[in-house]
Amino acid sequence: METETLALAQEIDFSLWGLFARATITVKLVMISLIIASFWSWAIIVQKLIQYRAARSEATRFDRAFWSGEPLDGLYDGIGADPSGSSESIFASGMTEWRRSHRDDGGLIPGATSRIDRSMDVAITKEAERLQKGLPVLATVGSVAPFVGLFGTVFGIMNAFIEIAAQQNTNLAVVAPGIAEALLATGMGLMAAIPAVVFYNKLSADSDRIIGGYEAFSDEFATILSRQLDA
Repeated sequence: METETLALAQEIDFSLWGLFARATITVKLVMISLIIASFWSWAIIVQKLIQYRAARSEATRFDRAFWSGEPLDGLYDGIGADPSGSSESIFASGMTEWRRSHRDDGGLIPGATSRIDRSMDVAITKEAERLQKGLPVLATVGSVAPFVGLFGTVFGIMNAFIEIAAQQNTNLAVVAPGIAEALLATGMGLMAAIPAVVFYNKLSADSDRIIGGYEAFSDEFATILSRQLDA
C-alpha cells in the first residue's frame, strides 16, 4: 500500500506551474493578483531608486553652483523660467518672489521675507509629493499581500478537505496536491510583501533625507536674502 501511494505521489506534478494549473479558479485569481502586485511593487521600486539617485545628483550639482560665488541673479538667469531639477525649482521660486517684491523705485514691498519663505515651502511640498508618489502602494502591498495569500491558502485547504471527504481517502496522493497548492498562495503573498516592506522603509528614509536637504537649503537661502534685506 505504501509503495502504491508513493508511486502515485511521484506521478503528480509539484512544479509551480503544475500547482497553479491544478488550483481552483479562486486560488488562481489570488495568485494572479499577487503576481501583479509583485510586478507593480518592483516597477515602483526600480523607478524610485532611479529617481532618488537623480535627485541626489542634481542637488549636489546645484549646491556646487550655488556656493561657487556666482551672483544669485546670474545663477537665476542661467536656470531660466523652466528649472530642470528640484533644487533649481526651489531656488527659482524664492528668487522669483524676491524679484516680484521689488517696487519700481527699487524699494521692497513689506513682508517680502515671509512671502519668499512661503513660496519656497510650496515648492518643497510639490517636490515632496513627487518624491513620495508610489510609496503608499508599497505600503499597501506589504500589509495586504500576506492576508490575500492567506485567504488563498484557507480556500485551497478547504477545497482539499472537501476532496478528501468526497473520495473518502486520506493517502498522500490525495492530500498532498491540495495542501501544496494552498500553501503556494501563502508563499506568493510573502514574496510580494517582503520586498515591498523592505524597500518602503528604505525609500521612505531616502525621501526624508532628500526633502530634509531641500528644507536646509531653503533655510540657508532665506538667511542670505534676509541679510541682504537688512543691509
